[in-house]
This record gives sequence, structure tokens and C-alpha cells, in this order.
Amino acid sequence: MTRRKKLLLISIVGVGLLFFLLIARTLVQSAPIGDKVAVIDVTGTISRTETIIDQIHQYRDDQGVKAIVLRINSPGGSVAPVQEIHSELKKLEKPIVASMSSTAASGGYYIAAIADEILANPGTLTGSIGVIMQFTKLKGLYEKIGLEQQVVKSGKFKDTGSPLRDLTDEERALLQATLDDVHNQFIDAVFEGRQEHLTREDVVALADGRIFSGQQALKHKLVDQLGNLADAIDRAGELGGISGKPKVVRTKRKPSMLERMLGPTGKENLDKLLDSAGVTFRYELHIQ
Repeated sequence: MTRRKKLLLISIVGVGLLFFLLIARTLVQSAPIGDKVAVIDVTGTISRTETIIDQIHQYRDDQGVKAIVLRINSPGGSVAPVQEIHSELKKLEKPIVASMSSTAASGGYYIAAIADEILANPGTLTGSIGVIMQFTKLKGLYEKIGLEQQVVKSGKFKDTGSPLRDLTDEERALLQATLDDVHNQFIDAVFEGRQEHLTREDVVALADGRIFSGQQALKHKLVDQLGNLADAIDRAGELGGISGKPKVVRTKRKPSMLERMLGPTGKENLDKLLDSAGVTFRYELHIQ
């Protein structure tokens, strides 16, 4: 073998070894070895579920993950997505600790209620247990600019919520009855998760849409203790039977091209706009 071939072979082996070491280092950094606590972030208005549910399934199947921390910073969102996330969390056979950030209200609290323990900061904004449905009324504007809409419908309730007219008493009663049913579903979910601390009557008394600070929520037994994310991780490690300081795994979601173009707030506002195209019930905090 010539000298040149020997040098080429050594170079190829060296590059291969370096590549292997880089891959191994990346794997070690991204996936800690041993028993772990996984952190799942629930952030912003809840309108999509795929990413969060994928993480739930990933950590459910990872035998090294012994407990889950839900890091919630959300005012809630559409009812069905909130219920989907709650339903998948309910299937987990691992301890769950909810860690409330700035806001964990309405649908954010709905999701937290499934946790074995809930931690909040003293100044966390939470509660807002209730349902809201809103319609934009454009009747006066249309009349001013001389626009009129003709409607052909198959039933008298088909255009309920039209922005071009007032709700009738019958329509309002129909919507209120449906909203009350969805509200009772919220109450049931909170009671199911907090029944060791609250009776259903207690939950009903608190479920009038009012907001609480984390400190007030502790007083009303909506949360279990005051603490931050680090405290929640430590507690999850204890519940998961992990000795010492638990290792943490947390998926860093890559922003989509649309998010990079619009920014997180712009993307969230676009999602809200698209969601509001149809009539939806919302477990969402509203403070104007």
C-alpha cells in the first residue's frame, strides 16, 4: 500500500470517528441516560393538539421517563382541543405534575386538573372555570353602508349567530342550554381531578368564570402548593420514584416557516382568526 493510500485511509477513519463522536455527544445531550422526568409545554391559545399529543405518546412509551411535568402558560382555547389533550393525559399510567407559569386559566386549568399534583406561582393567573361563546354583530355597519344579505336555510336555527341580525329569544335559550352542558363537562373534569380536595358543590361555587391568583387558588384548593418549575420537576421525580436530582428531557419544538415569518404572537393571532371562522365554544380567559 502506497503512502498516499495509507494517509487517505487514516483520514477516512479519522473523519468517521469524529462523526461518530459528534453523533454520540448529541444523543447524550438530547436524551439523558437513566430515569427521567419529561417536561411537556402547553403554551399559548390551545387550538391544535398534534404536537402535544405526540409528546404525550412519546414519553408514555419511553420506559426511562418515570413522570411528566406539564408546564402550562395558556389562557385556554377551543373546547374540543382542550378535551383531547386532557383525555390523552388521563390515559397515562405515570405520575403527572402540573406547573403553572404566568397563566393557566380556563382550558389551561382544565388540563392541569388531571395532574396528580398542581403547583402554581403566587402570582399565577388561574381559575376562569367557565365557557364563552361570542358573536360579532355587524348589523349596524351593514345598514350604514347599504349592504344586505339574503338567506335561504333548511331550518330556523341554521343561521343562528348571524352577524347581520340579533339573536332571537329562542336561539339564545338554545345556545345557553348547549353552553350549560359544556360548562358541566368542565365542572365534571375539575371534580374528577380534585375530588380528594373538593366536593362537586365546591367546584360549582368556584366555576363562575372568576379568576384567582396562585395564592388564592391554593386557599380554594384548586392547586396543591406554591412553587416554580424546578419545584415541580423535583416533586415529579419523587412521585416517579427517582432518587436524587432527576434528569430532565424536554422536546424543543422547531418553529414552522409561518411562525418564523409572523413571530409567535402573529402565528397565534392567525390561529385565533382561523378558529373564529366558525362558531365555537371556548374554555378561554377573556380580559379586555
